[in-house]
Amino acid sequence: MRNSTEAVVIGGGSIGCSVAYNLARMGVEDVVLVEKSFLASGATGRCAAGVRQQWGTRENCLVAKRSIELLEDLPDELDAELDFRQSGYLLVASNEDEKSQLEKNMELQNKLGIPSKELSMTEVGGLVPHLNVEQAKGACFCHEDGHLDPFKTTFGYARAAERLGVEINTNTEVIDINYENGIESVVTDEGTISTELVVNATGPQAKFIGQMLGLEHPVEPERHQILITEPLEHSLDPMIISFQHNSYIQQVPHGGFIMGYGNPNEPHYLNYKHDWQFLESMANKAVQQLPPLEDVRVLRQWAGHYGISPDGQPILGEVPGYKGYYLACGCGKGFMLAPAIGEGVAKLITGEEPSIPIERMNIERFKTGELINEPAVV
Repeated sequence: MRNSTEAVVIGGGSIGCSVAYNLARMGVEDVVLVEKSFLASGATGRCAAGVRQQWGTRENCLVAKRSIELLEDLPDELDAELDFRQSGYLLVASNEDEKSQLEKNMELQNKLGIPSKELSMTEVGGLVPHLNVEQAKGACFCHEDGHLDPFKTTFGYARAAERLGVEINTNTEVIDINYENGIESVVTDEGTISTELVVNATGPQAKFIGQMLGLEHPVEPERHQILITEPLEHSLDPMIISFQHNSYIQQVPHGGFIMGYGNPNEPHYLNYKHDWQFLESMANKAVQQLPPLEDVRVLRQWAGHYGISPDGQPILGEVPGYKGYYLACGCGKGFMLAPAIGEGVAKLITGEEPSIPIERMNIERFKTGELINEPAVV
């Protein structure tokens, strides 16, 4: 492991690997990434793999839109197969309040160039013939949203970063950060790396890295449980988001149905356990929405985390008063936003104009009370 470098990126998930790659692509010649386990071992490798632009705030919409733009050319850029499939997201409202919020969100999205549209129940039936819409009051759809393989994407970024000279150290845990009028070094269980720049891209564990500097980052791990079924004949294209059930369901390329939800009222701590109550509850939610799934067999289930901020927005940029210390975390949906976040943070660091509104997503908003509450988190 190098003992001196221009920049250290902490976290080997999709955001960390995207940041490292983009820093190298923009001319930072000496970058080291450290990951305490293996690449994509945390939130990235446990996510539902969806990517969508249908959000309810300008900031999240713009970051998501930029990510989709980048993803369309990313396989060629990284020389990697990412299984990017733009099969759409269908968001379903079960009451008038949900419908009103979806329409409000769609109006914002359309103003920003996101081609979401409202569907009639007849159109929903044509798109997803087996969907139970008895209680549905409205639905919105965007054909540009879709699915992306989280492992192939993360490793695609990592291998491309290595070709540009980035050193990636897995099974290397950060245990301290030395700071005196600026970042001085990162201490790991494999040695110390002298550096003047650190990017914290550790998702649900971001606050623990911050504590090494005496900081309290407002990022909490919110557990989500997910299951996947046996492969079935293809019958579902879009990801289905239900606000009534607080759930998501999608058929992935190999034929299995992946589905899950999280309980925002559950105590926030790192908890990778999964339970039979989730299996029973998710099965009920799924069969209510898609009755033909009643007899499908479940292959496995697992738990992961959203590393989420109080307003559901990313926390990006340099921490005021801590020269050289940058955040790229806090949104709870890092995988789908990783292309734009990696590019934006790297541009900020290298002095280029960011392509996303990073200035609005600085950590200072939690001190000033200028939160940007996202209404469309599931």
